[in-house]
This record gives sequence, C-alpha cells and structure tokens, in this order.
Amino acid sequence: MANATYEVKASDAAGEASVAKVDMKFEIVIIPVSDVERAKEFYGGLGWRLDADFDNGEDFRVVQFTPPGSGCSVIFGKNVTGAAPGSAQGLYLIVSDIEAACESLLRRGVKIGKVFHGGADVYSGPDEPYLFGRIRVDGPDPEHRSYRSFASFSDPDGNGWLFQEITERLPGRIDSTATTFASASDLASAFRRAEAAHGEHEKRLGHRDEDWQDWYAAYMIAEQSGKQLPQ
Repeated sequence: MANATYEVKASDAAGEASVAKVDMKFEIVIIPVSDVERAKEFYGGLGWRLDADFDNGEDFRVVQFTPPGSGCSVIFGKNVTGAAPGSAQGLYLIVSDIEAACESLLRRGVKIGKVFHGGADVYSGPDEPYLFGRIRVDGPDPEHRSYRSFASFSDPDGNGWLFQEITERLPGRIDSTATTFASASDLASAFRRAEAAHGEHEKRLGHRDEDWQDWYAAYMIAEQSGKQLPQ
C-alpha cells in the first residue's frame, strides 16, 4: 500500500484553534557511515551515551548514541540509510561554553578546529558554509554574542559537526514556564553568568542585594527564554 497523505481542507482550518496541540519532539538524526565499528568507537570516545546496538546477524544493524544533555540522538549502522557516508553536514551541537566544549574533545584525542566567528555574513568564499556565512574569522565573536561563536569537527567518514555557543535565547524560543537545564554543567554555567551580572547589579545598587536568590532565578529564566534580562 502506498503511503497515505492527509490534507487539511479550508473548511477545517477555521476550527484549527479548537484542536489540541500535539507535541512533536525531534528525536533522531541518521548519520551515514562506511564502517559501523569505527563509528561506534568514535562516538563512544566523545563521551556520548550508547543507547542501543541491535543487529539481525546478517544484513541489518542499528547503533544509537545520545550526546550529553541532548533530547535528540543519532543513529548509524548497516542498511539504515541510503545516503553516502560522510554526506551529513551542518550537524549542530549547542553548548553554553564553547571553549570548555572544545577542550573536552581535545582531551579525548578528537581533532577540532579553532573557535571562529563569522566574517560579516559573507555567503561566498573558500571556507565551508555554516549558518551565518562562509568566511570564518579566528576567535570567538568579539562581542561574545549568543549564537555567534562556533567550532567544527568531523567523524572518521567526514560527517560534519559544529559547536554553537548559545548562552541567551532569542525571544519566543523557549517557554519560560518550562525552563529546564539539560545538565549540571549547563546549570553551573548559567549560575556563573548570573553571578557576573549580579555583581554589576550590586555595583549599581551600592550595597549587597539581600534578595539575590530571586534576582538569580529571574536572570536565569529570562536568559534561557529570551526575555529582557533584569538590571
């Protein structure tokens, strides 16, 4: 039977607001590899969690890994995709501290490029394309803006990954009523940024802020949900 398709009629659209919202959680990315054992060793060496390794003993195998703190996993194996090995590019890993993330891979013996930022949104040039252009300037973003600092690495087949540093989300990206931190290290990084900002807050006050806990909480939630930061 051919795959069925569904269409929303114009008459149904008017009632769309009354239909309950269905959450859609992005779960899996399939990575095309040529050597399953080599890929398994590489991704395990990154410190990612091995979730599954199934095979039928003949012509099928699927291996699943999940990066630390991620809600999305990667799958590779035998006969799980028709894509050419190494053809997956622009796979983004969001980190709150890009220097620390790079150092973590280097300690594991993984080759990773220098941290870079974009060259004025230039979309042509010799460098490998990424989200904000094609010219890579060494070093993190000079203004340390969220979303603007990157570092890249590849797996043994050439599938391309990028670290992207995000410390403050753009408005509307995360519901402030559902603010969460993916890991203890993410939470610790958020505390450090709040501490630095709170130090400036106390300078403006001219005395110790007795309600610093409330200020920290408000700052960390606003930073993650893209709302205006407290001053």
